[in-house]
Amino acid sequence: MNISTRRYVSAEVISFAKTSANFGELSNMAPKFPLFINDVLIPSSECLYQACKFPLFPDIQKEIIEERNPMLAKLISRRYTKYVRNDWDDVKYKVMEWCLATKLIQNWDSMYDILLATGNKPIVEYSKSDDSWGAISNGMYLVGKNALGRLLMQIREDYIFNGRQREKLLPPDIVGFLLFGYPIGIVYGQDYYKKEYL
Repeated sequence: MNISTRRYVSAEVISFAKTSANFGELSNMAPKFPLFINDVLIPSSECLYQACKFPLFPDIQKEIIEERNPMLAKLISRRYTKYVRNDWDDVKYKVMEWCLATKLIQNWDSMYDILLATGNKPIVEYSKSDDSWGAISNGMYLVGKNALGRLLMQIREDYIFNGRQREKLLPPDIVGFLLFGYPIGIVYGQDYYKKEYL
């Protein structure tokens, strides 16, 4: 993924910041979008993403996943920085794209409509301080790498516009992609999840 800094005209994008505001459901911090991975219920895509940093430390993963508040889960993760997998900077975008795709296919009824409503407009995570995952206001522009927004646009392209299969999702091709000591397997979509586990 090319992560060069980009500039967006604020009035021409779909931006999101607070989970309670318009398009806030696109945030990894948004509640009410649970995930089901390897028979483990995970409260949010943020919790999943943070847990993926620690494949060799199931106890850290458990602490993160058991925290239902995504922001607090992120703060837990920061306490264990020295245990983050060595190649995290090389794999983090693959992991995030997989987390976002998982969120979409396992919450299809609600997430499909949200992504569809963004149309063809650029999606930008507005931030006051993070110009890597998001973009920062600079007058009439939002400036930053906007990695999260760009991954969401890729997910939109694949699943909403091009009709990619949503019944199941393979894990990313990453060595040591583990949850609680076991390789993360195929993720199944919303229909399977409802039928089998609800």
